[in-house]
Amino acid sequence: MALALYRKYRPAKFADVVGQEHVTEPLGTALAAGRINHAYLFSGPRGCGKTSSARILARSLNCESGPTPDPCGQCPSCIALAPEGPGSIDVVELDAASHGGVDDARELRDRAFYAPAESRYRVFIVDEAHMVTTQGFNALLKIVEEPPEHLVFVFATTEPDKVLSTIRSRTHHYPFRLIPPGTLRTLLERICAEEGVVVAPAVYPLVIRAGGGSARDSLSVLDQLLAGAGEEGVTYERAVALLGITDVGLIDDVVDGLAAGDHAAVYEAVDRLVEAGHDPRRFAADLLQRLRDLTLMQAVPEAAGQGLVEAADDELARMIEQAAKFGPATLSRYGEIVHNGLTEMRGATAPRLLLELLCARLLLPAASTTDAGLLERLERMERRIATGSFEPSPAPRDAAPAVEEPSAPGRRQFVRPTAAATGRNAEADRSPERAEPDCGPAAASIGDGAARPDRGRPAPREAVPPADRGRAEAPAPAPSSAPDVAEVRRRWPEVLAATKQQKMRTHALLITATVRTVVDDTLVLDAGTAALARLLSEQSNLEIIAEALGAVLGGHWRVRCEFGDTEPPAQAPAQARNPPPRRPNRPEPARPETSRRPAPDDAVPVPPEPPEPPAEEPPPDDEEAMMAEAAAEPRGEPVSRRDPEEAAIELLSSELGARAIDQR
Repeated sequence: MALALYRKYRPAKFADVVGQEHVTEPLGTALAAGRINHAYLFSGPRGCGKTSSARILARSLNCESGPTPDPCGQCPSCIALAPEGPGSIDVVELDAASHGGVDDARELRDRAFYAPAESRYRVFIVDEAHMVTTQGFNALLKIVEEPPEHLVFVFATTEPDKVLSTIRSRTHHYPFRLIPPGTLRTLLERICAEEGVVVAPAVYPLVIRAGGGSARDSLSVLDQLLAGAGEEGVTYERAVALLGITDVGLIDDVVDGLAAGDHAAVYEAVDRLVEAGHDPRRFAADLLQRLRDLTLMQAVPEAAGQGLVEAADDELARMIEQAAKFGPATLSRYGEIVHNGLTEMRGATAPRLLLELLCARLLLPAASTTDAGLLERLERMERRIATGSFEPSPAPRDAAPAVEEPSAPGRRQFVRPTAAATGRNAEADRSPERAEPDCGPAAASIGDGAARPDRGRPAPREAVPPADRGRAEAPAPAPSSAPDVAEVRRRWPEVLAATKQQKMRTHALLITATVRTVVDDTLVLDAGTAALARLLSEQSNLEIIAEALGAVLGGHWRVRCEFGDTEPPAQAPAQARNPPPRRPNRPEPARPETSRRPAPDDAVPVPPEPPEPPAEEPPPDDEEAMMAEAAAEPRGEPVSRRDPEEAAIELLSSELGARAIDQR
């Protein structure tokens, strides 16, 4: 029968105890100086070295060259008290979990008065001392308070507060701690080297996490993995299967889906999790651990080098990319939701249902009526401004498009929608800048089919030459491997690197976009703003992105960039893209007749719509509408010169201040 690793590598002297230098060094100094107490209390989590240190203390006290912190290992006492030795009659180890009654304490008290048979001291090690009853502690109180010269008590416990206070006050208390991950990994690597077994580097973080900072528990987990290792050693896949830990690929898919707002990807990952037989509770705990790692890596960029985050190199690279997609407020909200969900999942009969509801809460936007929601929205806007991708929305979503009505031959006329269709004051929209009649040469050019520059109307798309039209419309072959959206998101950092090698400008634009979905051979990107969508939709940028996808994933790709729920609009003049926002219940002053431009003789007049009372407009729900309104509102300076960042921050600050006043 093979000896367990935690017994085979049990420390034989204080120098071998890892991670407890704050205890072993003072004990060694006291032994070297001969300042030996009659009672000690070792407390701390399980498996951190309490009982082993008590045996080392007994060995150091009874060594022929002692008391010494470094036992010789050659004398009969050192050989008997070695980790694999037969033991000594003068060192008694008592398990209080099964011998904690008053009768056991009285028997121990009677045996304590006998002198040692062959050693210098009689040492009584009481393990799990918190299990001794109050009557048992009272029976030991007198001998612990005034023991014979040859007697030493060592109490080891995981709950020192349950030890009788009169006993605890008569001992030297040494608190043990959990072993740091870096120290524990060094120990595991040294043991694997001595055992001659190859272990994948990604396995050590799994073992350390399963061990929970306990040396004994970590060695037990490693012993199980080594027992089932094949010729290739301990692989990551085998460790994940044996330990029941969630595959890191599933966590990456969920985090990427949350960053992109892709509901389908998140729920597909949950389905694959359940189909693979993983525990939803364990997955929620691992997801909370990932959110913690992302928070630390965002707050402390050197977290991996300082040992704050333990993961493999490739996983650290993915977490760096993921941390850049979230803000502190978003990660804090996610962590709170997952933590509350873990509490609800304890003892639940339908953990999958609760996990899916938890994902639904994660995918919901932050409530705009709370301070945390306002801070999260402000954070997203600041990140867009910092990346240079801020631009107000081109038009309200509920605005109706211009309707083309038939008119005289060779001439087209665009009539604005009525106030009933748009919900706005039609008379207020009929300004000289927003409505110009078709007149003169412009009308003639339209009749001939030429492009007429018109303010307030999007520029026409560039025509494709007839020679290239067939080539442009020819469908590209689908990728050979047909990767799904999860695979594209997982390898998206490689695509970004390939794009960076070809053109830095395209890489700078692409780094702020996210993968929305993959349809056959077409990759659909989600841009943060309409301006970014238009820039990425340029033919040169799309070709570079498609080449990068082909180089990384293989095959031929098409790329389409979208903003919101629609495709990116075409380029339009600045005045047409950024119409001045309308304030509710504030009618515009009457314009003088001299400001209107006289209509030419050949223009078809448009009958004015009867004015309607201005409708009350709800406040904008999205960040871009808030930023457009804040940027265009005149507050003592021209609209064109107002800084959008200052306007956005000022607007949200006023909302926070108003909410604070309401609460008071």
